[in-house]
Amino acid sequence: MKKVLFVFAIAAAFAACNNGGETSAAAADSAKATIDSAAAAATATVDSAKATVDSTAAAAKATVDSAAKKVDSAAKH
Repeated sequence: MKKVLFVFAIAAAFAACNNGGETSAAAADSAKATIDSAAAAATATVDSAKATVDSTAAAAKATVDSAAKKVDSAAKH
């Protein structure tokens, strides 16, 4: 994720340099907005990955619990 943020920061810097009519304050604000947007996207990606891992873990636990119940049931009969 750090690489993605770094690429966005470089892209923002080049965009700021190519717009000679912009003031440096406007260019800095634009770069900050780009970086903030990239950080938000990275956070959303991490949150999504965590949710996927949690969901997969819950599904695996349910499968193991189901198998354990079947084994217990078979042992009782």
